[in-house]
Amino acid sequence: MTTKKIVAVVGATGIQGGGLARAILDDDDGEFVLRAVTRNPDSEAAVALAGRGAEVVQADLDDVATVERAFEGAYGAFLVTNYWEHFSVEREQDQARNMADAAHRTGLKHVVWSTLEDTRKWMSLDDDRMPTLKEKYKVPHLDGKGEVDDHFSKLGVPTTFFHTCFYWENLITAGLGPKRGEDGRLVFHLPMADKKLPGIAAEDIGRCAYGIFCQGSKWIGERLGVSGEHLSGAEMAAALANALGEEVQYNALPFEVFRGFDFPGADDLGNMFQFKADFTEDYRGLRDVERARTLEPRLRTFAAWLEENTARIPIS
Repeated sequence: MTTKKIVAVVGATGIQGGGLARAILDDDDGEFVLRAVTRNPDSEAAVALAGRGAEVVQADLDDVATVERAFEGAYGAFLVTNYWEHFSVEREQDQARNMADAAHRTGLKHVVWSTLEDTRKWMSLDDDRMPTLKEKYKVPHLDGKGEVDDHFSKLGVPTTFFHTCFYWENLITAGLGPKRGEDGRLVFHLPMADKKLPGIAAEDIGRCAYGIFCQGSKWIGERLGVSGEHLSGAEMAAALANALGEEVQYNALPFEVFRGFDFPGADDLGNMFQFKADFTEDYRGLRDVERARTLEPRLRTFAAWLEENTARIPIS
């Protein structure tokens, strides 16, 4: 009898980790078993995972000792942080370093670290194309993750540097779906000018991460981005129109307008969209759809995602 390998999934009750957790549990014949790492093992989502046979363990990313205990005896781990929970780059980086340190000390054989670009490698802080934020960053929630990548490398942690992209679920949960104007027509606002935006179904992120583990050591030491499709705002509006059965106009929202919106992190997100537009070749080049499909053959297009989710998009 072959003993299955344990994959410790940080954030197993969240978006990215949750998709991976379900992918492991859905594959009865696979070589891995799930250890769900969560801050609250009594949450409804954690209890549901336990009910499907997952081992659920508690860990606090601010406490390296608890993370180390959660990784003990595991083959690999999926690591993710949540900047939007606290809006602190420093805390996010400390949590990432804690996970890297724990992975190193416990001898994990494969870590998939959900990171993003450090945009300061493309533009200096005195570059006036976009404002500098928090005195040290252009796009804080990207730059902080990218900056801490070196910690994994210096420790020699066998890491795949995993880059995600725009979740289409943002149209449901983040208020980015079409809005009805005063004339009654639907308008889809997106600050991407005429550039294409890589996007993906959130569930497919976890499935792609599972594909990385299934392919063994192939992607260790590599930087790997995923997406389900690259679409312009006009193309997304056309797909939305087809799904909703009425015209949807695309409004290429200026970056500075988005930065000026009155919600926490609007300036950060406005800079993020501008980075994706201004450096489109590099950003899109990393997130190759066909390569992602080798990790998850069932990768959904935007139209396929809309078939499943149009009714969930709030129209206001």
